[in-house]
Amino acid sequence: MTVELRSDNAASVSPAILEAMTAVNSGSALAYGGDEVTAALESRVREVFEHPTARVFPVLSGTAANALSLSALTPPWGSVVCHETAHILGSEGGATSFLSGGAVMTGIAGEGYKMAADALQAHLDGVRWGDPHHSQPTVLSLTSPSDYGTVYSVPEISELTGIAKTRDLRVHLDGARFANAVVATGATPADLTWRAGVDVLSLGATKNGALSAEAIVCFSDAPADELVYRTKRSGHVTSKMRYQSAQLLAYLTDDLWLRNARNANDRMAELAAGLVEAGVRITNSVDANLAWVDLPDETADRLDAAGVLFYRLDGRVRFVTSWETTSEDVDTVLAVLRDALT
Repeated sequence: MTVELRSDNAASVSPAILEAMTAVNSGSALAYGGDEVTAALESRVREVFEHPTARVFPVLSGTAANALSLSALTPPWGSVVCHETAHILGSEGGATSFLSGGAVMTGIAGEGYKMAADALQAHLDGVRWGDPHHSQPTVLSLTSPSDYGTVYSVPEISELTGIAKTRDLRVHLDGARFANAVVATGATPADLTWRAGVDVLSLGATKNGALSAEAIVCFSDAPADELVYRTKRSGHVTSKMRYQSAQLLAYLTDDLWLRNARNANDRMAELAAGLVEAGVRITNSVDANLAWVDLPDETADRLDAAGVLFYRLDGRVRFVTSWETTSEDVDTVLAVLRDALT
């Protein structure tokens, strides 16, 4: 028996996405995004996000989506303001600073792994604006869901972007698990992004059933015009882009992305309820498909020996459900856990 709870990255590819790639695997097509599938993807993105001029750039990884998005939003002397636990700050090897030519990353505090509005305001009030000795904040970057499974509501995003806009900061949303946030909040993709003040979205797909595709979605032309060149210069304008675009198009068609995310969220809700019932302490608000829990090493060892796959990080155990996690998987894990605890 093996139950995969290490990461949604470890899950397999949705059959519908593999079928979509097979469907475009005949005949010839213009290279570098000049194909009909990529054009159809942009049309679909505009429909999903209710934005008639949104522009989309398929890329190969979430790190590329974030770093390229931010490089198009900030000059080299700027700073990107994010939560102190943000993925772009602690888990991307300085990619944003590299691709932007040197932008500084600044972590801001906030409970629940979400940025606090008063902390953002205090930071911006303390900046030496116009002083070339001081990096100038130019971008606010939010992550939803956070790496710790918490989700920003529409009012929370709007409040933070409102503060940022008073200082002319642009706003980026790291949406590696954006579909999970849409399902968790019940809000529309538009309400969680451009209507709330977001300029550029890193739209994740690989964690939620895609094979090798993420997307940058721009809701204004200025960063999009830069990304035409930045994606090419960084090696993310792939020659056979139709295969990436086919993944993303299938992902956003017939609500596949939302159905996959709903399964991941629902299975985590079942798991979290069982953990609480068993007396296990969960250290985060389980808004989406991640749970961080305190488990004695002996109990964790027993889970590991029984075939439950998970990560031990920051002194805790992290469980992540995916689009293919089943209720039977959850029942199996909880049964093993109860035995381990006794």
